[in-house]
Amino acid sequence: MSRSDAAPRTAMVLAAGFGKRMRPLTKTRPKPLIELMGRSMLDRILDRLQAAGVERVVVNAHHLADVLEAHLASWSKPPVEVIREAEILDTGGGVTNALDRLGDDAFFVLNGDVFWLDGHTPALTRLARQWDGARMDALLLLNPTASAIGYEGPGDFQLDTFGLARRRLEFEVAPFAFTGVQLLHRRLFDYAPEGPFSLNLLYDQAEASERLYGLRHDGLWFHVGTPDDLELAEFELYELGFRTDRAEETA
Repeated sequence: MSRSDAAPRTAMVLAAGFGKRMRPLTKTRPKPLIELMGRSMLDRILDRLQAAGVERVVVNAHHLADVLEAHLASWSKPPVEVIREAEILDTGGGVTNALDRLGDDAFFVLNGDVFWLDGHTPALTRLARQWDGARMDALLLLNPTASAIGYEGPGDFQLDTFGLARRRLEFEVAPFAFTGVQLLHRRLFDYAPEGPFSLNLLYDQAEASERLYGLRHDGLWFHVGTPDDLELAEFELYELGFRTDRAEETA
């Protein structure tokens, strides 16, 4: 796939986790179904994928899988297939388990609990336009830690002037946080292990071969990990005049 090719038509949303840090809200519903400003984070993600031209979405499920499946039962645009995991497979294992549904080229992968506001051009469109399959195995949407709402960590990645990304070393502070939004190529998983594993393992592999890239997000990104983060996000969105109208999801 190159920049001149069509945008990705498949995507995976990672929604199997227990959402322990979001308790007690996740005792009765999976974290992606928690509402932010009147609409679930998962529904907002699916809206974005549809707008980006995605034609097929896979969602993995484990914690409260029945609730997730019931919520998605009538979703048709884009069509959604739910894959139940007998055990938590982590991010890398979850995608590997669904590879046969994601095609042979590049596909979107999104955490099911992410929320962002687009800049002038939608983030998924920017990722698709930036993608270059000749150079990249992974393209991650990164947000400056200084402007990430609700984020207090040491960052995840360094990013050079050519867009090459490097994972933060153990005792290092990095200027960019991973948003949970990315484009990955099928070949990145050629030597993936069986069972549960983190996508970080494959990021390291791509970094070692200089095929791990990042794209700086030009809108707003919200870290929504706890009930307090959710409250902060809703306060900030209220201050911005955000409405539940889908057309309002821009910075």
